[in-house]
Amino acid sequence: MSKDVSRNKLLWIAGLGWLFDAMDVGMLSFIIAALQKEWNLTAEQMGWIGSINSIGMAVGALVFGLLADRIGRKQVFIITLLLFSIGSGLSALATTLTVFLILRFFIGMGLGGELPVASTLVSESVAAHERGKVVVLLESFWAGGWLLAALISFFVIPAYGWQMALILGAVPALYAIYLRINLPDSKKFMATKTERRSVWQNIADVWAKPYAKQTTMLWILWFSVVFSYYGMFLWLPSVMVMKGFSLIKSFEYVLIMTLAQLPGYFSVAWLIERIGRKAVLIIYLTGTALSAYFFGNADSAAALMTFGALLSFFNLGAWGALYAYTPEQYPTIIRATGAGMAASFGRIGGILGPLLVGYLVAQKVSITMIFAIFCIAIFIGALAVLFLGKETKQQELA
Repeated sequence: MSKDVSRNKLLWIAGLGWLFDAMDVGMLSFIIAALQKEWNLTAEQMGWIGSINSIGMAVGALVFGLLADRIGRKQVFIITLLLFSIGSGLSALATTLTVFLILRFFIGMGLGGELPVASTLVSESVAAHERGKVVVLLESFWAGGWLLAALISFFVIPAYGWQMALILGAVPALYAIYLRINLPDSKKFMATKTERRSVWQNIADVWAKPYAKQTTMLWILWFSVVFSYYGMFLWLPSVMVMKGFSLIKSFEYVLIMTLAQLPGYFSVAWLIERIGRKAVLIIYLTGTALSAYFFGNADSAAALMTFGALLSFFNLGAWGALYAYTPEQYPTIIRATGAGMAASFGRIGGILGPLLVGYLVAQKVSITMIFAIFCIAIFIGALAVLFLGKETKQQELA
């Protein structure tokens, strides 16, 4: 029983940070739409707000992933959330796009560093037979954060402005830091702590012969998932406006679509220990690709809602499986490095996705064509898992 309590406590403490991170990223899509009106931003400038966030995430995932294998998961866990919450609070005071972009970079660093380290810590602290399920449940807090973001954006931004939304995102994150201070570090990490290894040795080992195949698979998978997710979801409210809906109406529709993320996560949490990581990833990535194609082709409110909800269901389910699958590819000594490097490479996709949409919209390329590009990218990720991935269901971590 006590083991269950500690597992649940770990899940909630890690999950709260995950929720506030998601809340910030989720609100960003609505804030971009609000800033466009307030600061008269061009489509390219709107794209840069999303992309600078991902540049920070790429740097954070790499730096903090490497650091977590040196100083421990817990320390990095606290540092990243601190960076994120302070940056988020300060960005509410920004009065120019330049200052806002600089702060978004630091927020992105904290967010990008936290996510792979959190999933690594939880993976190392949970028994093999339920590890996948618990990591997916950790990921499900992301949906809760998006839901809060959508609610705040729907009720707070129109009435009190985008600044208040950012302050609301930063304050509770400080509580999550307080909770983490008493959190124990991973026992697996503590057992390897005496081995003094250089950062360069860890980086080299991730690409050494025993791990090169899974590293290649993970990098392709992460790139395709992050590229499509940030390209599609950061632009959702703006895409709804382009399709003729008011800003308030688009917030309402995206809120409803966001609700579909929760059954996406919970279905994967149920399936991942039954049919395995590979099958779940391939099924949910294929579902995401098809939903993206039909969402891009939707020309009525009913079709937009239906395929938007399916897009949320499959895409966020795939994210849950991705975070469960990634740390299982490496031994403890290079686990955070491997997970951080894969996430960091993926974030390059997160930089290119929103920028690509911004430039294609400016070039008058149709939404249908833009979403077809994301459909193809996701299929490439599914093929990488199919041909290069290995099943890690219920395997003990080395």
